[in-house]
Amino acid sequence: MSLPVVIVGGLHAEARRTTVARLLAEVPGSVALHHDLATAAAGTVVRTIRDAGGILFTGEAPLVDDCACCALREDLVPELLRLADDPTTRLAVVELWDSVEPRAMAEVVVAGGLTVTGVITAVDPALLLPYLGNGDDLAERGLAAAATDLRTVADTFARQLEYAPVLAVVDSPEADDADRELLAQLHPTARRVPVPDGSRRNAAAPSARAKAREPRPPLGAAALAGFDVEAAAAAQHPACALLPAEADAHGVTTFVWHRRRPFHPERLYAALEDLTCAAARSRGRFWLADKPDVLLHWDAAGGALCVESAGPWLASLPDAAWELLPPVRRAAAAMDWHPEHGDCCQHLVFTSPGLDRDGLDRLLESCLLTDAEYAAGRDAWKRLPPAFDTLLEV
Repeated sequence: MSLPVVIVGGLHAEARRTTVARLLAEVPGSVALHHDLATAAAGTVVRTIRDAGGILFTGEAPLVDDCACCALREDLVPELLRLADDPTTRLAVVELWDSVEPRAMAEVVVAGGLTVTGVITAVDPALLLPYLGNGDDLAERGLAAAATDLRTVADTFARQLEYAPVLAVVDSPEADDADRELLAQLHPTARRVPVPDGSRRNAAAPSARAKAREPRPPLGAAALAGFDVEAAAAAQHPACALLPAEADAHGVTTFVWHRRRPFHPERLYAALEDLTCAAARSRGRFWLADKPDVLLHWDAAGGALCVESAGPWLASLPDAAWELLPPVRRAAAAMDWHPEHGDCCQHLVFTSPGLDRDGLDRLLESCLLTDAEYAAGRDAWKRLPPAFDTLLEV
């Protein structure tokens, strides 16, 4: 029988450690494997294996091409295969280092012939907004996984949060209803499993009262529920992503903006700073008039925006090309199909406490083509100034 592997990640280090300790306590025969990338400056990555009783083994893995994350990739699967050979091991818990993203590691584990049964991101709700608003580079915080790592705290945390189908939500006396609502709106489809306060200290021997308060199903069951790496990857593609729906509670708002007219490139570019800073998190897909056949990805957090091409809109492809695309992509396009424009559209979602919904709506509307510009047709659209070429590195 294949050894089940659950991946636990997240920049909230204390929440992550509490979650891993809880898993080790709930699942007999489970062991946790952790690679500490903080030692990379010394030329190695420290590997630790522990169970509910404490550390079983420590070792080192050398850097690969001067990259700590590459060393983790090279060392992870062999260590898991070694654990799989031990018949007493029932579950391998891969505790990722702070800034390592679960998607990459889940794909590495599956490619190595192992079975990922769960991906969990551990969250302290009180830290949610501070991390989403943190535009610092990971390198500035000592959290870069490689010398070439240009990610920020905010965008890394957002991807960690949104990839995982299970969120381990630790008790936090500093968290309020707005924090918990923000978490629910950012990832409404996630299964949120409470992790009781103090579980890290008392996980080996929970009291009868603590057992009575344990969530049903417990964290261990969520870790073994099953995970589809291909489906998870498709869910992150901007053309297929199941974006949050409209919501408004406890001072937190999710605003969904959907239109069937392209943006004027210069007016949108001029509004980027205001749009990016309007919400703690915004994402989706958008349509530029001067690039009418290109599906563009919008991904913003921490006051920084990433814009990139996600390939063609399906409306721009010949029918024969559709058969070469994944079924999930075809299904997503079919659900959003317009008789004139096909799947070309604006679909942006903004989530934040204190969101100025009306002001945001007016700003976005002002960036669309006017009636006269729209009526000029595609040939005229393509002659508009290419304001986004620098961002897209065209």
